Amino acid sequence: MKSVQLADISERELIQGCVEKKRRYQEQLYYRYGTEMYQVCLMYAKNEADASDILQDSFIKIFKNIHTFKFEGAFGGWVRRTVVYTAINAYHKKQRESKLVVSMAQTGYVDCSVNDIAGHLEANELVKLVNELPKKAQQVLKLYSIEGYKHQEIADMLGVSVGTSKSQLNRAKKLLQISIDKLHGQ
Repeated sequence: MKSVQLADISERELIQGCVEKKRRYQEQLYYRYGTEMYQVCLMYAKNEADASDILQDSFIKIFKNIHTFKFEGAFGGWVRRTVVYTAINAYHKKQRESKLVVSMAQTGYVDCSVNDIAGHLEANELVKLVNELPKKAQQVLKLYSIEGYKHQEIADMLGVSVGTSKSQLNRAKKLLQISIDKLHGQ
């Protein structure tokens, strides 16, 4: 067997090795993307154990479906999208309560960006406050503001209407502003 330095191979070769189910190539793919994708999982999980489960499920899906990657976009983006969808599906599996639908009339429309709300907070303070938001509002805020998804895409992923996505984003912003005000003693 020819010895291959996997760290030096191209992304295309790495993907092809994974398509052929070569274990060393799969391990290398995990080493290249695992840490970054674990951070994505932590954004959606309640704790590190759940994040690890989501990451494992994600890589199982990635290896199972890698043959469908068409080299038409960034492979890292394809991997990230798989992880985000897996995290959202994990949430749906665990969700036992009925869907929370909050109309814009109940929350009030908040017209500002997360950057406007966050002001000069440290990153760890902001992450803590975001993670304390109600789960649906938290998910929409992360998908919209961090991942860059549009409301239609969020609605499709979460199985809600576009209006619900928008109202949850506004709710998240409003609640985040209240939390920041409390933090600063206002």
